[in-house]
Amino acid sequence: MIRKTLLASCIAMMLNASANGATVDEEIAALKARIDQLESEKVAPKSEVEEKKDNSIKFGGAARFQYSYEDYSDSNKDRGGDLDFDLFRIDVDGNIGDILFSAQYRWFQYMNVIHHAWVGYNFDDTQQGKIGVTQVPFGILTYASNSYFFSSNFYLGLEDDYDLGLNYTYKTDANRLDLAFYKNDELGGLDGYVSDRSDRYAYDVVGVRLPGEGIYDVPTLEAAESNTFNARYVHNLTFNDVAVELGASAQAGELDIAGAQDGDRFAAAIHGVVNYNRWNLKLQVTGYEYDVDGMDVEQMVVGAYHFYDSIPAEATTYIGNLAYSLPVSIGPISNLTFYNDYSLVTDKSADLEDTFMNVTGMAITAGGLYTYVDFVVAENQPFIGGSMVGNGEVNKRVNINFGYYF
Repeated sequence: MIRKTLLASCIAMMLNASANGATVDEEIAALKARIDQLESEKVAPKSEVEEKKDNSIKFGGAARFQYSYEDYSDSNKDRGGDLDFDLFRIDVDGNIGDILFSAQYRWFQYMNVIHHAWVGYNFDDTQQGKIGVTQVPFGILTYASNSYFFSSNFYLGLEDDYDLGLNYTYKTDANRLDLAFYKNDELGGLDGYVSDRSDRYAYDVVGVRLPGEGIYDVPTLEAAESNTFNARYVHNLTFNDVAVELGASAQAGELDIAGAQDGDRFAAAIHGVVNYNRWNLKLQVTGYEYDVDGMDVEQMVVGAYHFYDSIPAEATTYIGNLAYSLPVSIGPISNLTFYNDYSLVTDKSADLEDTFMNVTGMAITAGGLYTYVDFVVAENQPFIGGSMVGNGEVNKRVNINFGYYF
């Protein structure tokens, strides 16, 4: 999952892929890229002459809506579920000569946020640099998941995260190396000029959870990610009809904490993606840890989607996803992708209860309309009636998210 294109090019690529029976990974990447970050991928680098002839700025966007039925909410069940507005977004992509740029802004009912905004340069056919709010190169890219709900890693800030800094990518058919340095999160860190540090698309640490505070309380001791280095390497292998991507990722950085204390954080992952005809398998193991000088920290505070939550200060996560892509011709429907995504968060600090989430679903491609139909079973999982530091029951949710992209 790692490629990104201008809006018109992405649409054409997706339709062609479906018509020609593309692999599941290509279908999933194309579909979910349309859902969350279509604008990010760029077409293959052109020559200097071609770039100068093809300066362009292209606008796009989306409107999305969502139906949910939640067995953990009595009021939701009494109403027979809820149908809500999800978001409206505007994308801008293009190039001026050799300079590339991409940005996206999102409007929700409860917050307005930047998704990404960067300026880039293709040094040659294999090397690219970016500066701005970019996707953090960690784990399976672009997503370590197939469903609308991502994996549990997303809610720990370890999938589809965006921060402010510098990226370098070297990519060939067989190898890809990503190196990045992030000065702080996308909202400017601890002293960022924002009114609410929980108004953001991607999860970031915003505080230390102190004893006596509630799971969802605003943090008394604020914190922010700072001076973070990322390195990610993947190698591609092909065996007849089987394509394999093997990789490893590492992340190390500081914690900027209000007052005299400082801290640091570390995460590492090994990951693989296997494509066989229309089948796709994604596997990842991740470990992470937060430390604060002079404190025995058991929980950290994260912020996103206009609310605060808590996560373990240390944990290990496992991801195993299987998907099958089926090209069809049913009216406007050109592809159906069936998947089952499983996440487990275990070995948590303070002997906190495990988190698991299993999502069985189907993604439907029909022209500019893209739909996720998901059945979620989870325990101690955010947005499924729980928290990463909770001790709750197994909950279930039926979720249908559909949107039109233009």
